[in-house]
Amino acid sequence: MGQEEQGVVVSRHRYQAIPRALIFLRNGRDILLLKGAPNKRIWANLYNGVGGHVEVDEDILTAARRELREETGLAVTDLHLQALVNVDAGDPAVSILIYVFTGWSDSRETISSHEGALHWVSIDQLDQLEMVEDLYWLLPKLLDRPAVAPPLFLHYSYDEQQKLQIRAANI
Repeated sequence: MGQEEQGVVVSRHRYQAIPRALIFLRNGRDILLLKGAPNKRIWANLYNGVGGHVEVDEDILTAARRELREETGLAVTDLHLQALVNVDAGDPAVSILIYVFTGWSDSRETISSHEGALHWVSIDQLDQLEMVEDLYWLLPKLLDRPAVAPPLFLHYSYDEQQKLQIRAANI
């Protein structure tokens, strides 16, 4: 099937999704988090996983590995897809689709990045951090999941008071 037969041009009335990869690495009882740089447009000074946009010429796993390498210097090949998150970003024409991966790293040596500061954080101290709001709900679920478990299917939206609403299809 060629590009024209994919039906994108005639499907422009449907919403489009922006794909992103999000990765959480473990080392022992620690998890690698990125504290967003103060000048970041979104999530400034908040802890989050590592990740970013999927480029047009990449598959999702390749994008996750690239983002991990670019932002941490780590070349982890053993990543596991743990969740698919469809985010209602407030535009009826566009959503964000986040592919959430977990993995293990033998190394704790990271490089610096313009994205922010990397920190290995004990999983026992996560509730003491200022994190991106969904991580308080998501990380405990990810940390308890076997690597071979089927992915979680999630939908994020916001109510009238801009409070995050999380729906899970298979929890």
